[in-house]
Amino acid sequence: MLRLTLIVLLSIASLSGPQVGGQAAKLGEFDGHADVGSPKIAGSAAFNPVLQEYSIAAAGTNMWGQRDEFHFIWKRMTGDFILQARVQLVGKGVEAHRKVGLLARPGQDADAPYVDAIVHGDGLTSLQFRRTRGAATEERPSTIKGADVVQLERRGNTFIMSAAKFGEPFTDTEIADLNLGDELLVGLVLCSHNPDVTERAVLSNVRIIKPAKEGFVPYRDYIGSVLEVLDVDSGRRQMLHRSEQPFEAPNWTRDGAALIYNTSGRAEGRGRLVRFDLATREGTAIETGSANRNNNDHVLSFDGTMLGISDQSAGQSAVFTVPVGGGTPKRITPLTPSYLHGWSPDGKTLVYTGGRANEYDIYSIAADGSGAEAKLTEFKGLDDGPEYAPDGKSIYFNSVRSGTMQIWRMKPDGTEPEQLTNDGWNNWFPHLSPDGQSIAFISFPKEVDPSDHPYYKRVLLRLMPVDGGTARVIAYVYGGQGTINVPSWSPDGKMVAFVSNTGPY
Repeated sequence: MLRLTLIVLLSIASLSGPQVGGQAAKLGEFDGHADVGSPKIAGSAAFNPVLQEYSIAAAGTNMWGQRDEFHFIWKRMTGDFILQARVQLVGKGVEAHRKVGLLARPGQDADAPYVDAIVHGDGLTSLQFRRTRGAATEERPSTIKGADVVQLERRGNTFIMSAAKFGEPFTDTEIADLNLGDELLVGLVLCSHNPDVTERAVLSNVRIIKPAKEGFVPYRDYIGSVLEVLDVDSGRRQMLHRSEQPFEAPNWTRDGAALIYNTSGRAEGRGRLVRFDLATREGTAIETGSANRNNNDHVLSFDGTMLGISDQSAGQSAVFTVPVGGGTPKRITPLTPSYLHGWSPDGKTLVYTGGRANEYDIYSIAADGSGAEAKLTEFKGLDDGPEYAPDGKSIYFNSVRSGTMQIWRMKPDGTEPEQLTNDGWNNWFPHLSPDGQSIAFISFPKEVDPSDHPYYKRVLLRLMPVDGGTARVIAYVYGGQGTINVPSWSPDGKMVAFVSNTGPY
């Protein structure tokens, strides 16, 4: 089985690179790195393009009071942003208050105003800020102690620190009315809290995100997309491809060699299916004939030979099938709208969401298009995202019948519905692992309408046992619609593929 760790990944940058003007040239996603405040022992930084992680070595008296000493990996940005990372201080360390985290400041002067999201050596996690040049540092501690995932977000003059122990949802701490100017240096930071000591840290899953502008119009205004894969056990994410043209919903082919996604947005060619080869990192269009306005509901048969698609070339979405390598599409559902989500393990049946008389329920139909559709759910409100278990004995889906969007399962004939999640999140699109033991799904915050799964939200990818129970976070994502609408497990059950979003920066 092809393992992603054996693939030569997209090399975003080389290691630290040549020195230019006293600081390193471009480092991974960042513009450079440098010591701030002239610490007694010089710091350094490196980027590993295969592991996609940053390593920092730094000394420095402190990041506090009226001046700072630390090592800084930075990117120049304007306007709103989201910066996130998993952070790890290396070794036991010398000082309890050595600091690692995320930082934004208008310049590299030691006494510059700033805001940061910092994890200390003793576990203290806090939002720190200096309002003006040379002013005293202020602090707002998080209720989370020992966080290893931090996020720093700017919304105008409001800065939000989100922190968590990996696997748990974020807890937010914020400061409003902090005017640092429009252009900032934004990045990763380490301070030893001791001028005579060098400490080390590793930061992984680093993401720099330019969110959608306030007031954007869904399905008219789009930002770019990032194709990612995630090791489910470790939570390590890897970026494979990024484009300013949006795309959505990756399926993993049964041979493990490629991902299939659909293009989206307003550009020419929207709705085309693309096969992205994991070895060459090149995309090739899949020919689907007249069915060339595919949405993000496409599914591979269990044997990997056929592709079911939801196409809206003729108006509302209908379900078609086509050979996985492309070919002439065959229409399966006579009624519209129909949005495909699942294929039975024996290859004989498709399950999909159908809108009939302004009510959305789950239906099944023979995969060869023979016979009439069968209605499997009969509840007021949206039922969506049906997917067969690998043994074919159950269909998993999401429903608002309990008031919020939650994960359910039922027998293949629609009987014995059973609710599996019941928490403060709106949970969508359950995807069963190949061994049938786990469910991966996307969770939208409670502020989102339960019947909606919009673009460009702060969402979670979560994992839970197939029979329900406590769900753990496996990724903190800026995404939503198109992130993980379709089955996207790797064939060996070790990874899932998904799409995150960012505008250009």
